[in-house]
Amino acid sequence: MTTAAVGLQGSLPPMPERTPKALRAAIEQHTPKLLPDFDRNGREKIAETYDLAPLPAFMTRWWAEFALARDPQLEARVYRLEDEAADATDNAHAKSLVKEAGRLRREASKAQPGQ
Repeated sequence: MTTAAVGLQGSLPPMPERTPKALRAAIEQHTPKLLPDFDRNGREKIAETYDLAPLPAFMTRWWAEFALARDPQLEARVYRLEDEAADATDNAHAKSLVKEAGRLRREASKAQPGQ
């Protein structure tokens, strides 16, 4: 399942411009459960250090987090796969579950502004 396929089934909030300010506004409006962690992580990585070097990694992480969280069905599927992997007793099965969860996360994070 891709983000685009999910978008055809329902109305997803669009991805914002790829800036910290626009991403924060989208998180605040559409996925407020992420906002405390987004703000705390932004303070720790950027604001309190007065260092912009971590900004690309910060944006990559939170872009992916929002892309996933804006689609509750996809988010639930990824978390279910991760939970099943944590409980799996067979390493090969656990690995395949983690691999699928990672693939879904990567696919979601490919969403472009406006999608």
